[in-house]
Amino acid sequence: MSRDHVQSADQAVRHTDLGPSAEAPFLELLARGASADAYEQLVLAARALGLPAERIAELERAKLLALRVRSELEGRRRREAELSALFETAHDLAGLRDLDAVLQAIVQRARSLLGTDVAYLSLNDPARGDTYMRVTEGSVAARFQQLRLGMGEGLGGLVAQTARPYVTDDYFKDARFQHTSSIDAGVRDEGLVAILGVPLMLGHHVIGVLFAADRRARVFEREQIALLGSFAALAAAAIDTANLLTETRSALAGLERANEIIQDRSAVIERASDVHDRLAELVLRGGGVHDVAAAVSEVLEGTVEFTEAHTAPPSALEASRAEGHAVRHQDDWIAAVAAGGELLGALVLRGHPGLDPVDQRTLERAAMVTSLLLLARRSAAEAEQRVRGELLDDLLDARDRDPRLLRERAARLRADLDATQVVLAARLDGPTADAEQEADARRRLWSAASHLAATRQGLAAARDGGTVLLLPLAPGDTATDLARRTARQLGTAVHEAVTVGASAPVEHLATHPDAVAAAYAEGRRCLDALRLLGRTGDGAAAEDFGFLGLLLAGDRDIAGFVDRTIGQVVSYDERRGTDLVRTLDAYFACGMSPARTKDDLHVHVNTVAQRLERVGRLLGDDWQSPARALEIQLALRLHRLASTAQH
Repeated sequence: MSRDHVQSADQAVRHTDLGPSAEAPFLELLARGASADAYEQLVLAARALGLPAERIAELERAKLLALRVRSELEGRRRREAELSALFETAHDLAGLRDLDAVLQAIVQRARSLLGTDVAYLSLNDPARGDTYMRVTEGSVAARFQQLRLGMGEGLGGLVAQTARPYVTDDYFKDARFQHTSSIDAGVRDEGLVAILGVPLMLGHHVIGVLFAADRRARVFEREQIALLGSFAALAAAAIDTANLLTETRSALAGLERANEIIQDRSAVIERASDVHDRLAELVLRGGGVHDVAAAVSEVLEGTVEFTEAHTAPPSALEASRAEGHAVRHQDDWIAAVAAGGELLGALVLRGHPGLDPVDQRTLERAAMVTSLLLLARRSAAEAEQRVRGELLDDLLDARDRDPRLLRERAARLRADLDATQVVLAARLDGPTADAEQEADARRRLWSAASHLAATRQGLAAARDGGTVLLLPLAPGDTATDLARRTARQLGTAVHEAVTVGASAPVEHLATHPDAVAAAYAEGRRCLDALRLLGRTGDGAAAEDFGFLGLLLAGDRDIAGFVDRTIGQVVSYDERRGTDLVRTLDAYFACGMSPARTKDDLHVHVNTVAQRLERVGRLLGDDWQSPARALEIQLALRLHRLASTAQH
């Protein structure tokens, strides 16, 4: 630590000793963007000055808080830089004129944001059956820049074969991919050690690979892999756009040679140009997916809507994603909105069966722009998801018991802790091949649950190998309905069976945060019961299991069970002064024999028959079925025990 820094720290500490606040010097460090070491030096200087222990403790707490704020600010600056780069790249794509310039910008921004020594992009050459370097940034070796790789060779070949990202901490020690002398020589000339590669996808086809690499050992974080994947999606879109522009230029050249075709197709071309300009403008001014749908509706003179994946026709949506084109479904056209292997939704053109091929391409381009907008906003959405998860984690662990702070945190997320809520426990029940695929499936479930919670003004968090949601209960809705609907929606989103167990409705969570943990435990028990009963992919609450619900419910609602089962009979006795409950008790005790029952009650057998007939009208014709009879006997015994306790 320099002499100037020591004097500055001493002065700051002396200042804090004169004032009431220990945070002031750390706020000054935050304001001028000081390094992390400077925060520790303040505390060391305070100790050197011999300040009281309580003042040292205050400085320690202020230091930790300031470092947390500094870390959060750095994270936000990094996310803002990532979003800015994605928007700038989308802007370049919207005004695409020079494909090489756009690809060079993508590679440069990927290298800058990931902080790597080198970034490069390779494209497949179908004519020669290999792949070649198209763009490099930070490379110094000529042989590396001119590499051509056979399909299936090197890390890039592994990425192209599997259509999945791959990362290696040490290229030359990694035996997962095929090493060749030419590739290894080029990598050695460049001095690369750690390499990350993500596929460039058009539909289900890999057209190339985007790489980021360092000349030292390095572990790439999951967020960095996802960011490079977003750049790869933009690069693939730029290449596809350039190909489409080439096709358009060829078509225009052909139209110039045939004046009749130009006249016949002029209106279509004008619409395509119009939608291109409109979509470019939407991207530049930060429009949303519904703005894209509205713009395309005007151009195609029809109704275009963006829908969630679970509301679109499944067969048509899957066909569009597989083919990479819009497909007809009855009188509608469906264009899948997808990014890599993830289905984000669909653009649906309503009531327009006779769609021109150029208009079909317009719809497909709109779907691609929609996917770009969704990708660009994903980073911001993931940040909000983490905040929602943190609040729900605090409620589950009852860490924050200040109702005012809990309400404020929830309000910022558009959630209402004073409304009636239901806690739902959700788990995947599909088969998994390995641990990596299982982890990926859990991430997809958490992402889908977080999206659902955000749209329903709720909360979601990853928990116990699954996901827990806190969703508001709408008037007239039940916990069972909400559980089944959630299971169906999550299953559609992740393309796997999702089982959901729900708690009974809970209220006033801001003042009773510990109720969330109890409700979650109840939801977990319902979830386990569903899986044991073989009802995977379904949703249920404790009330769905009859008397078994008493074992599943957190608060053991015995009075509620008795009322639901024999409440009408008990009420009838109270109003009329009859003896139906006692007759039912004797009837079951006598093996459901009216003859023995009349002896036990000392009444005529016709009296027994009349009373049982009245019971049937109150409880339903199936009251003597085995399942109903079992529940009624249990309710009678609980009613008798409760009556005994009251007397």
